[in-house]
Amino acid sequence: MSQLGSSIPLSLYVHLPWCVRKCPYCDFNSHALAGELPATRYTDALLKDLKLALRDAPGRRISTVFFGGGTPSLFPASEIRRLLACLQATGLLEHGAEISLEANPGTIERHSFKAFAEAGINRISLGAQSFDPDILKALGRIHDPDDTRRAVDELVSAGIENFNIDLMFALPGQQTAGAENDLREALALGPAHVSAYQLALEPNTAFYRHPPQLPGEETAWEMQNVGSALLESHGYQQYEVSAFARAGRGCRHNMNYWRYGDYLGIGAGAHQKLTDAGGAIVRSRRRAHPGRYMREAGTDACIVEWRHVQNEERIFEFMLNGLRLRHGVDRELFETRTGLSWADLEPAAREARRRGLLAMHADGLRATDLGWRFLNDLQALFLPAERAAVSA
Repeated sequence: MSQLGSSIPLSLYVHLPWCVRKCPYCDFNSHALAGELPATRYTDALLKDLKLALRDAPGRRISTVFFGGGTPSLFPASEIRRLLACLQATGLLEHGAEISLEANPGTIERHSFKAFAEAGINRISLGAQSFDPDILKALGRIHDPDDTRRAVDELVSAGIENFNIDLMFALPGQQTAGAENDLREALALGPAHVSAYQLALEPNTAFYRHPPQLPGEETAWEMQNVGSALLESHGYQQYEVSAFARAGRGCRHNMNYWRYGDYLGIGAGAHQKLTDAGGAIVRSRRRAHPGRYMREAGTDACIVEWRHVQNEERIFEFMLNGLRLRHGVDRELFETRTGLSWADLEPAAREARRRGLLAMHADGLRATDLGWRFLNDLQALFLPAERAAVSA
């Protein structure tokens, strides 16, 4: 297999689509649970789907696994164990692989994390979102701040020291002091990693249809700067737009996305990206509806989208992800992951430098402070149509 194949890291994403209640800002493929969770039936479907996915990446080893949702912590640890045991039996899961699970503090019962750890989970991402009870209600969350604190106590007792606390900022009615207080509350719990995302009003969400009153752009920017400074003063390095970690605790799974690695995706609505031996990049997507997914899992009928990524798309995809990283993008990585020449970037990169959004570094390019603030504008310069315009 060529360098554009077996040398590219491979991850596995597992989508568990159910949650207790759909949050008004959520645009993921998630479904409020009505009745009993079909955990065993769904895991049976995942095991069939895993076999199909591995067929697309013969012999390639998996370095990270991520259980996302929905609310994966609704699932019994026994079902998580069953899937991981099957993956382990293939011999394709790397020793020391990072295995993450998203958890909602409101769904954690006593000893849940101990059971998840025994099943093979070694990293948890805890969806705190805020420590303000009024804001949590406005966000439609089912937990309160004390649930988050109890969940962390359970994590520590279970021996899972590698955990992330997920926060959002620029929330309905929030001031800068409130966003800063959320971070201080999170820091008091000693996480290895903190994610801090600005709330976005995404199409097909309740908030998009009925927008709440949110802080203005200047206030949101102030929140981001204050938060970054606070986290860095406590020893957390910002390595991506929304991600801060203690040394050696960056999320390896997400880094693989941002560095244009490959990933298998199983579960309802899961996406997949694979680079084959000849350098062709193929994206595919599973059927989104959980019921139909369970009926069709393991068959080609479950794959509802399958397409080759053309060369002009690869530049934008790579830069869309890579420019999120504080370090930026490396020339060698661009060429080995896309199969393209660094010169293909130059017209758009030159325009970005002219606007003060992009700067050279020893091995490639990174966003300037201005580019970091207006990241969407910077990324858009690498869209095929924009590149064509600046090349004309």
